[in-house]
Amino acid sequence: MKRLEGKISLITGAAQGIGLATAIKFAQEGAVVIVCDVKQAAVDVAVQQCEALGAQAVGFVMDVTQRDMVDAVVARVMERFGRIDVLVNNAGITQDARLQKMTLEQFDRVIDVNLRGVFHCAQAVAEHMTAQGSGVILNASSVVGIYGNFGQTNYAASKFGVIGFTKTWSRELGPKGIRVNAVAPGFIATPILSTIPDKVIAEMEHRVPLRRLGQPEEIANVYAFLASDEARYINGAVIEVSGGMSV
Repeated sequence: MKRLEGKISLITGAAQGIGLATAIKFAQEGAVVIVCDVKQAAVDVAVQQCEALGAQAVGFVMDVTQRDMVDAVVARVMERFGRIDVLVNNAGITQDARLQKMTLEQFDRVIDVNLRGVFHCAQAVAEHMTAQGSGVILNASSVVGIYGNFGQTNYAASKFGVIGFTKTWSRELGPKGIRVNAVAPGFIATPILSTIPDKVIAEMEHRVPLRRLGQPEEIANVYAFLASDEARYINGAVIEVSGGMSV
C-alpha cells in the first residue's frame, strides 16, 4: 500500500515550487490531493499533473489571507469527502528590505500571507480533525525562521511565528489525535530565486556543506513522511532540511 493511500490532503500554495512538488509527491503516495493556490490556470495544471499519476485531485482558487475563501474551500472538501486528514500550510511570499527601508505594506503583506494565512487554514480544519479524532497539520517555516537573515525582518518574523504556532498547536491538539509539525527548508531551487543573480546563488551554495541548493522534491519527501503513519510519534517538531547550512 502507498504511504498516503486515501488520505484527504489539502495543500496551500500548491501550484508552484515546493507546494507543487508536494502535491505531486502526495499523488504518487496515493493521497487525494486538494490543490489550493491563487491562480486558476496554475491550479488546473497542478491538478492535471496529479491526475496523470493516477491520483484523485481537486483544485480550488484560494487566497489564504481571505478567511471566507478558506472556510468555503474547507466546507466544500468536507461536503465532498467527509474528512480532511492532512493540511500542508505551504503558501508563502517574500518582500525583502532592510529594517530602515522596509515599508509597512511590505511588512503587513508578508505577515498576512505567511502567518495569518497559516492561522486561518489551521483553525478552519482543526474543528473537523478534532471531530474525526485524527489529522496532521504541517507548517512551512524556514531556516530564516530559526536563525534570521539580512533583509528579511518580515519573513523571519513570520517563520519564527510559524514555529510558535507549531509548538502551541502540538500541545493543544495532540490530545485530540492531531499531530502538528513544521519543516524548515534552507536554500531551495524554486521560482522564488529567479530574480537572484548567479553570483549570489553561488555564494548561497557555498554556505551549504553539501555545496548545492536543495530541490523542491527533497522538501516534499519530508512532508510526505511527516503526513504518513510512519511519523505517528512525531509531534511538535521543527525539522530543518537545509543540507547542513546551520552546522
